[in-house]
Amino acid sequence: MATDRPILLVEDNPDDEALTLRAFSKNKITNQVVVARDGIDAVEYLFGMGRHAGRDTSVQPAVVFLDLKLPRIDGLEVLRRIRADSRTALLPVVVLTTSRELQDIQEAYSLGANSYIRKPVDFERFLFTVGQLGLYWLSLNELADSRPD
Repeated sequence: MATDRPILLVEDNPDDEALTLRAFSKNKITNQVVVARDGIDAVEYLFGMGRHAGRDTSVQPAVVFLDLKLPRIDGLEVLRRIRADSRTALLPVVVLTTSRELQDIQEAYSLGANSYIRKPVDFERFLFTVGQLGLYWLSLNELADSRPD
């Protein structure tokens, strides 16, 4: 079940990370949240490399919330690597970013993003948006590897 699987939050801005975690909490999203603060850390988590070596990669996140403007490798490259590997190709990836650049939106979708959400600046709107994302991706969405109970 998606509510038993972790959420991977790929976010380098400590303020946005704190707001997102607070929004999850306020919306009663209880999944474990794994935070990757750059693109390399996200890739290493997903594929069990680097500081995540030995992680059980058969347990993949229910959803990846991916910022685009990241250090080391950007979010679009992370998305490219997710879609290129059969172990992660079907993971739901929600781009959650401040970028309003049409090129970023088009490239994210062409690389296989499931959704592209611009971060609201207003905290109440942000709480609502994250709550709706959580409800959809963790409760309503059927995962490709879901098995009947």
